[in-house]
Amino acid sequence: MNSRFDKKNKVLYLQITEEIDHHSTEKIRRFMDNEITRFMPRKIVFDFSNVSFMDSAGIGLLIGRYKLIKLLGGTAEMINTNKTISKVLEMSGILKIIPLQNEENAS
Repeated sequence: MNSRFDKKNKVLYLQITEEIDHHSTEKIRRFMDNEITRFMPRKIVFDFSNVSFMDSAGIGLLIGRYKLIKLLGGTAEMINTNKTISKVLEMSGILKIIPLQNEENAS
């Protein structure tokens, strides 16, 4: 996982660098929660550019981080998904609460 915080706009970019499944979600969750509480962003952007696989555990991971950022008064969005990840997100219905943006529109 990599992160970058834009202080001016209070946006936390979380770049996931591995597959998201039940084996990896706990480690990813701890990292994300630590970064969210450390920076207290107004928006988090999940960057899937290096993710080739995600299962239902990933959906739970995203929903949990969405709930956390909402409690802090912020928003969330996703960028750089491949066709497979986009299909999983679409089928899960999560796109109704966390929008998928083009990278140029994310910020």
